[in-house]
Amino acid sequence: MLALVGDEWTLLVMQQALLGATRYGEFRTRLPISNSVLTRRLGSLTEDGLLQRHRYQERPPRDEYLITARGRALWPVLLSIWEWERHWVPEHRESLPAMRHLRCGADFTPVLTCGSCDAPTTSGEVTAVWGPSGGWHRSLPVVTTRRRSEDDRRDSPSGQFPETMSVLGNRWAFAILVAAFTGTTRFSDFQRVLTAPPASLADRLQTFRANGILITTDEDRQYRLTPKGAAFLPVLVTALAWAQRSFPAVEGPAVLLTHTGHGHLFSPVLTCDQCGERLTGAAVSAVES
Repeated sequence: MLALVGDEWTLLVMQQALLGATRYGEFRTRLPISNSVLTRRLGSLTEDGLLQRHRYQERPPRDEYLITARGRALWPVLLSIWEWERHWVPEHRESLPAMRHLRCGADFTPVLTCGSCDAPTTSGEVTAVWGPSGGWHRSLPVVTTRRRSEDDRRDSPSGQFPETMSVLGNRWAFAILVAAFTGTTRFSDFQRVLTAPPASLADRLQTFRANGILITTDEDRQYRLTPKGAAFLPVLVTALAWAQRSFPAVEGPAVLLTHTGHGHLFSPVLTCDQCGERLTGAAVSAVES
């Protein structure tokens, strides 16, 4: 999951696939992406089962890339990222448009809701514990993956989802933020829990402070989530839910989420803040400027 959603080009290609792009030329027209990067992304997304390659013409041979059920299920993650960036990151090259719920016709904000009891859920109301296949040692990605090659980083758009990538696009950042959500506050505790190199840990914590995701005081030197950091919860839990459905482990789930005080497992659902209805990918549209 980290290798996929931690790559900005992957998210942008999947965003366009969800919006209806299927052919190579359509992706090139819609995205400021080079031929080499697009070719690699389409290949890796096909390999990972988010897209399916389909020959639609033989003479000359032409292929299209159709979104699979696994790829279509990524929409809550993309919607959560869009909402967080739109509300908390003003430094976009272009302002992100609002979103419209086609079922009720209103511009809306997605609300993170418990799928078991339909209650709106915020940071502090979800408890995470390791499941049968979980553990920090298994959840940290390798330093370099095929999707994060030097060419990919050099050609990165570096601006569409700028601060989301500061969380999802770094080896340690995602783990640090998850640890912060589960109550870790001190540098020594982050290092003990994650076995992270001190220099990498210090660098990520400083980035989170600069981005306003974490805050600390000179008096106690504890790192705490800001409202901006707490608002990242929908991205974390929708990404986790997508990963555990799409890439299930034989042993069982990697992480178990519990709705604090309710006594049942927490399954993230996004609802419309205007009509209260559960959202679907097909019922969400960007508002044209």
